[in-house]
This record gives sequence, structure tokens and C-alpha cells, in this order.
Amino acid sequence: MILELQRATHATLQVLSARLADLDLTPSELNALGNLGLTASGDRPEEGAGRTVSELGAATGTRPTTLTGVLDRLERRGLITRAAHPGDRRAVLVTLTAEGAATAAVITRAIADLEREALADLPAGTVEAALTVLRALT
Repeated sequence: MILELQRATHATLQVLSARLADLDLTPSELNALGNLGLTASGDRPEEGAGRTVSELGAATGTRPTTLTGVLDRLERRGLITRAAHPGDRRAVLVTLTAEGAATAAVITRAIADLEREALADLPAGTVEAALTVLRALT
């Protein structure tokens, strides 16, 4: 099952990268922006909301050292800002800029479209069962 999951992940990243090629972002950058564009519940965040680096790392499954490089590139492109967290000076808050929010919206739309296309013909209950398995593996 793990190898099948790995194959599915790579295939999904290839399709998303192709569909979003005009954004000129790496898969890791797409992942970070896509996660910043959604709250943990999957809803749009409120204006100005962000995530700490730790929260974003957990959401993306990215090691802190790798995430730092991703965030450096996104910040240079003007897609995110980083600042001290108002409630915890030890934490860094990552927030989308206006351009970053627009880019994140394109990414989350592409992900939703791909998910809808890929799962459209599955029997009822199958997707929920798969989510249960994925959450257990996570």
C-alpha cells in the first residue's frame, strides 16, 4: 500500500505541475501555497490569517530545513511574508500577500478540479474509506 501511495503522489504531482506550469513554482512551493490557502478545516482563511512555520511544516509534511528554503523563495517572489507571531515571539508567522492569495486560489482550484476528476467514478464510501487509511498513515 505504501508503494502505491508513493506512485499516486508522484503521478498527482506531475499532473498538478503540468497544469500549473505557468506559475513557475516547484512542487514544494505549490504544496506550501496550497496549504497556506486553506485552513486546517479546508475552508478559506480569514483575511490576513497565517500559519506558523511549525504548523505549515506539519501540514505540508516538510522538514524545517527544507521548508525554510521554500519559504525563502516564496518570500523573494512576493507571495508570502514572514514575521514574529504576535502571541509567541519565538514563532514565525507565514502570511500570504495579495499576490500569494491569488496564486494560492489558483492552486487550490486546480487541486479540487483534479480531485473531482480523479474520484468522480468511485463508488460511494470509497473516498471516505481512503481518507481514513491516509489519516492513519499520516
